Amino acid sequence: MKQLTIVVKPFRAAAVLEAIAALGVTTCAVREAKGYGRQKGYLDRYRGSEYSTAYLPKVEITVWATDEQAAELAEKLPRAARTGRIGDGKLFVVPTAWSEPIEF
Repeated sequence: MKQLTIVVKPFRAAAVLEAIAALGVTTCAVREAKGYGRQKGYLDRYRGSEYSTAYLPKVEITVWATDEQAAELAEKLPRAARTGRIGDGKLFVVPTAWSEPIEF
């Protein structure tokens, strides 16, 4: 069993979730996140003054899958998330200690 965490731009989250569902994975968690990297943030205005926002909005999707599914997901998820510009996101693959989830 592996845990895959993919951090993507918010407008690409739907395409990534569709790719996950197409591969038959039924367990995932979706969170709002903030990211900082080579994009360097953006300038924003509030009450007439400008300020720099270093953290950009992202979506973090965590998926738990078998080893076979994880290999397919690791290949297909970056393609679903890619826009071709800086800040497309990251994919982390981590082995888990449990072979089956514990439901309660």
